[in-house]
Amino acid sequence: MLERLQKILSRYGIASRRASEEIILAGKVAVNGKIVRELGTKVDPEQDRITVDGKPLNKDELEFSYLLLNKPTEIVCTCDDPQGRQTVLDLLPSKYQHLYPVGRLDYNSSGALILTNDGDFANRLMHPRHHVAKTYQIWVKDIPDTLTLQNWRAGILLDEKYTLPAIVDILKIEKNAHLRYPQPKTLLQIILSEGRNRQIRRVAEQLGHPVLKLHRVAIATISVDALKLGEYRLLSKKEVTGLYKN
Repeated sequence: MLERLQKILSRYGIASRRASEEIILAGKVAVNGKIVRELGTKVDPEQDRITVDGKPLNKDELEFSYLLLNKPTEIVCTCDDPQGRQTVLDLLPSKYQHLYPVGRLDYNSSGALILTNDGDFANRLMHPRHHVAKTYQIWVKDIPDTLTLQNWRAGILLDEKYTLPAIVDILKIEKNAHLRYPQPKTLLQIILSEGRNRQIRRVAEQLGHPVLKLHRVAIATISVDALKLGEYRLLSKKEVTGLYKN
């Protein structure tokens, strides 16, 4: 599969993507014996011979890392952002700048996000057929009634296709007026086994209870409860194995 050269160098731990671009521009990278200086160059790491300062990339030396981040709000889940906003990689030290996020949490959402340089692992987590459960705690406007919760649990028509059944429970209700949220609000815990684009926010809006705050507390059994916002930790081998088996 063709990939951008700087992405491949980053995945092999040569340098971060940005630093890899500088290495390419400096003429230190060759593909099949030819120096490459174009940042848009795409190559196949399985077929093409890539060297850096004359040393070939060795697939056997490729080390995978798996990291759990408690993403704050107002951070984008990309490796770089054309608008200049802070990205999840900006929260990590240079030794982890070659990782990339598995899936997304939108700009105004926080919580559990896994980053890795293991493409097979990432594809497995994101593929719909594996139905990896994700747990969210969200504040919504007003107080959903019993029928609304039943409908949410059963599935809602979204983009001409019903959502899969979900676990939806009320954790807390606040009826007292608040300066920021003058109306009643409800804290829900939702467990999904699918991940359509902005699914929770869109379903909540459709049901008449817009999301006020969204936080993903866990991916499968891996929780961010012990991490403060912006903190991260490496996943254990047991956790990685468990996600592979999910």
